[in-house]
Amino acid sequence: MSAKDVYHDKVKIALQKEDWLVTHDPLLIELSSGRLEIDLGAEKLIAAQKNGLKIAVEVKSFLAPSTTSEFHTALGQFLNYRVALKVKEPSRVIFLAVPVKVYRNFFLGELAQLSIAEYNVKLLIFDPEQEVIVEWKN
Repeated sequence: MSAKDVYHDKVKIALQKEDWLVTHDPLLIELSSGRLEIDLGAEKLIAAQKNGLKIAVEVKSFLAPSTTSEFHTALGQFLNYRVALKVKEPSRVIFLAVPVKVYRNFFLGELAQLSIAEYNVKLLIFDPEQEVIVEWKN
């Protein structure tokens, strides 16, 4: 099992504060080439629907010296996880969880914005100090 991100538990708490039921910690996806571990799987029952909304969340701290390098890694993981989910759990939507300061300082920049648009990256922006979700970007 891989190590948890620094903000893993803070994102988990933030999801629970918004009435998400964390069902997997981590969410394991088995492929013939190996096993993938997405940080969290969660469900939320929507009153207007019979079926609940299911998500997967990959948490990233962006604490290394190069935010750009971490972004490359995070984007690659996000895309690989999305492909695996499409095969194994097609009803689950994946989100990349990023701290609000990183979102403001890096994700609003040109490279990140172009990549988010090109690859349709869904973001969960969280405040690690308050342990809350600030915004969902679909």
